[in-house]
Amino acid sequence: MKKVSVVILNWNGAALLREFLPSVIANTNSELADVIVADNGSTDDSISVLESEFPEVGIIRMDENRGFAEGYNQALKEIQTEYSVLLNSDVQVTPGWIEPLVEFMDTHQQAAACQPKIRSYRNPEYFEHAGACGGFIDRLGYPFCRGRLFQVLEKDTRQYDSIVPIFWATGACLFIRTKLFYEVGGLDGDFFAHMEEIDLCWRLKSRGYDLYCIPQSTVFHLGAATLSTESPRKTYLNFRNNLLMLYKNLPQKELNRTLLIRFFLDMSALLVTLASGKTGNAGAIWKAVTSFYRDKEQFATKRKENQMLSLRSSFPEMYTGSIVYDFYIKKKRNISF
Repeated sequence: MKKVSVVILNWNGAALLREFLPSVIANTNSELADVIVADNGSTDDSISVLESEFPEVGIIRMDENRGFAEGYNQALKEIQTEYSVLLNSDVQVTPGWIEPLVEFMDTHQQAAACQPKIRSYRNPEYFEHAGACGGFIDRLGYPFCRGRLFQVLEKDTRQYDSIVPIFWATGACLFIRTKLFYEVGGLDGDFFAHMEEIDLCWRLKSRGYDLYCIPQSTVFHLGAATLSTESPRKTYLNFRNNLLMLYKNLPQKELNRTLLIRFFLDMSALLVTLASGKTGNAGAIWKAVTSFYRDKEQFATKRKENQMLSLRSSFPEMYTGSIVYDFYIKKKRNISF
């Protein structure tokens, strides 16, 4: 059996498969890994494209679109290899991209997952928003990366080429021990999409495992191929899921204070968004916040399990300041870890 399964989740993405799958096939060591497309109930010609143009690729068929999170949960039930890679369908990989990830994980047994350096497909000299060179989070739940704060992307001048522990690894290219993915419950299917990989990584961290960025491996991510950055649906999922992630994972002594501060910050974001004329996105923020407070008790069992299984609640990779304050008030454009 091979060591790795590279699993690409697809939904009505025949054009993306034609554009990006050739690089994955050509640049992935076939002695180490199989390339598999998990089709999320596509209604376009994705399956026929795979069968006729990419016969060497394995196919997992699902009968409906289960979203990013549950789609991968169902797909990885079919995977038996030691490692799995959750790879977005709009990622171009480079020659030798998988070897540094395998070598690191083979020699660091406490590492649950890792990610490569993620650069922009559109602007290849710059980092890409989803993961950049390793994900971190501040004490209020705002995620950021080496190489990306909010919408500001840094040029990659090899300033982050060291291997470092991180708080979260991007779902655009998440290299994970398959067994641990199962053991901690996989991705939360109730998230549907967005923030689900950070929630998964938080569970891994709290249960004593480590995560890393391995910049010796580089991939290029198109980004926003399914939902654009201006989509109210994407805004809703990001805000709601971020609050759910805090509710599920924060220690009790921090939860109420953090949620109170976040309520005022989220309402401030709503007002700023409304003032900029993005009424649909402003409405999505309001819907996200009200949905969270209406439905959060449905996640009480998951929260209880997380708290019971947690071995640690403080992490060097969790920024103790406020990234919002540093970015908007102090005008910082990078945070060094």
